[in-house]
Amino acid sequence: MTDEIDPITLAVLAGRMEQIADEMDATLFRAAFNPIIAEAHDASHGLYHATSGDTLVQGKSGLPIFVGVMSFAVKAVIDKAADNGDLEDGDIYIFNDAHLGGTHLSDMRVVRPYYHDGELFCYLASVGHWHDVGGAVPGNYNPAATDAFQEAFVLPPVRLAKAGKMQTDIVDILMRNTRLPQSAQGDLNGQLGALDLGVRRLDELLAEYGAQTVRAALDALQDRAETLMRAELTELPDGRWEAEDFLDNDGITDLPLRIKVALEIKGDTMTLDFSGTADRCAGPVNIALPTAVATAYVAIKHIFPSLPANAGVMRPIRVKIPDGSLLSAPFPAPVGGYTETILRMIDVIFAAASQAAPERVVANAYGTINALSISGKRANGQPWVMFSFYGGGHGGSIESDGLNHGNAPISTATIPPMEILEAAYPIMFKQWALRPDSDGAGRHRGGMGATYEIEVLEESATAFLFGERGRFAPKGAAGGGEAAQNVFSYEQDDGWHHPPMASKMVGIKLKRGQSVRLDTPGGGGYGPAAERDAAAVARDVAGGLLSAERATQTYGTAWKDVTQ
Repeated sequence: MTDEIDPITLAVLAGRMEQIADEMDATLFRAAFNPIIAEAHDASHGLYHATSGDTLVQGKSGLPIFVGVMSFAVKAVIDKAADNGDLEDGDIYIFNDAHLGGTHLSDMRVVRPYYHDGELFCYLASVGHWHDVGGAVPGNYNPAATDAFQEAFVLPPVRLAKAGKMQTDIVDILMRNTRLPQSAQGDLNGQLGALDLGVRRLDELLAEYGAQTVRAALDALQDRAETLMRAELTELPDGRWEAEDFLDNDGITDLPLRIKVALEIKGDTMTLDFSGTADRCAGPVNIALPTAVATAYVAIKHIFPSLPANAGVMRPIRVKIPDGSLLSAPFPAPVGGYTETILRMIDVIFAAASQAAPERVVANAYGTINALSISGKRANGQPWVMFSFYGGGHGGSIESDGLNHGNAPISTATIPPMEILEAAYPIMFKQWALRPDSDGAGRHRGGMGATYEIEVLEESATAFLFGERGRFAPKGAAGGGEAAQNVFSYEQDDGWHHPPMASKMVGIKLKRGQSVRLDTPGGGGYGPAAERDAAAVARDVAGGLLSAERATQTYGTAWKDVTQ
């Protein structure tokens, strides 16, 4: 098929199809009710293969982790429709079962077959992080969960619309299983609107170019992605490199959990073998197999950033996930904290790759989204749930210092602005600032973490935190140093306290005027600290990012001469 379309037409069609997915992203971002989608862009849209479910095209504004997992989600719908045997134009499926579609139960997937001239051409899919989907804690990040039912309402793939007619009983079930039905209804309508737009844009595209030409372009794009991936791999040395890191605990038992990888390159192929990783655990840092495979794809995209976002990239790569490990947990294992585990997977892949090609990777980023929820009731009795995630420093690289206060490398999402959060919920940010001395030292230092302090303005509230890196700091690369660890504090009548498990806690009772505080990690450093330019050290000290004491301890006294 790759020879059936000329390069110019292929480039035009690639841009047009990417634009369709991007416009679907933008449609949902504008229409969504909850800030996690509307402001943070925790959502994604794409086009998927009609029989395999493979990713064909994905929007550039959504989360990279969804590139891989949504192919599993679409395949789950394909299998469900095959079992039913009555798929029709206008059908729409919806579900949040993370063991089938990856990630966690907060991510609601809506999948729609696209027909052209009566023939199934592809699937369109939308996924978005709903604000609340039932479960034991508002916002669904329950660090004490021991099964999926304690995390959220579990919905398998079901038909939301049949031949264009909405099944209102499914909507009724969904709205009855959320603390925030208005938000959920708005997000659902936004996702349906994005799919409607995708159908219209595909109709226009196929009317202009014809189904055969567009299908040939989709096939060609995957084949060329595979060719590019193989070419990139042949530029690297053959060999096998290992790395390991740890999660603080699983939220139930206070013991560290190992994540280990062996990265092997042979010619134009790569194997990522996670043998030696900890077994499935009791708490919610398990992940489902689709999530683990998708995470490998995200890491590969970071190492080879010029490659396109489609399934062809993964053809030369084998991902080995051991049965019984926390990376392949079966239903109903809890998976709500999947973000923490996949961040550590990316860290170890980067660490292994840095031994083979240090110029291609960055040091560890801060390594936790710090999912924090504060909830309660307003004076009029109405419930409120403030759920958000928070930033930290990114790792240094061969080219530059790490980014200060960025978002996690699993996403292109943004951290919701404090003005939005303060306007929507009865809270006030007392601090939102860079955290000095939180970086990993190096020739190129890591980025700075952040300090967030949030005060409750209502009479009472309850908070929970699901984080990581409270005991194992982000690592440097190529001789760079570790960054500061994550620190969470909460205020009580007798002063400030820290969680017994460092980074996870539920049921934190707060009164009006009391606060919670996050001091997030920075990024690891790149290269030996002794090679850092003295003027760069002096600039960091002058800017308040680095204390004079730490500057002298880490880099010596040469920086002082720059300031004289």
